[in-house]
Amino acid sequence: MNKKLVITIVLFFLAILFAQSQTVVGKWKTIDDETGKAKAIVEIYEESGKIYGKVVFILEPENKKKLCVECSGKDKDKPILGMIIIKGLSKEGSEYTNGKILDPKNGNLYKCYITLETKDKLKVRGYIGISLLGRTQYWYRVKN
Repeated sequence: MNKKLVITIVLFFLAILFAQSQTVVGKWKTIDDETGKAKAIVEIYEESGKIYGKVVFILEPENKKKLCVECSGKDKDKPILGMIIIKGLSKEGSEYTNGKILDPKNGNLYKCYITLETKDKLKVRGYIGISLLGRTQYWYRVKN
């Protein structure tokens, strides 16, 4: 009886660890889909049941103090470092969708969905209208 209880407890904790490793929450290195260069570190976090992403580090020294001059509204002329670029995604099955993503390079706000390809590779798709009209980036989890 004790052996079964110990095995059950171990399996329970392994399941929890596996589930936690399968989350989009964490820090991700962004890769520009046009140049293939690493650009920034975005921290994805959950707040009030929604997913958000904030630029926490800019990898290109010449861009560390850049402002979002092309942005509109409250993001206009704000520093890109510290900016929330993923806004209000909701989990639907294995995807996070129904939110927006901001491209600080051109100031455009796009519909967005993100999906874990693997525990350390994130597919980020921004689009206009329907998902076919957009572009995809792959981001990679930053190991602490």
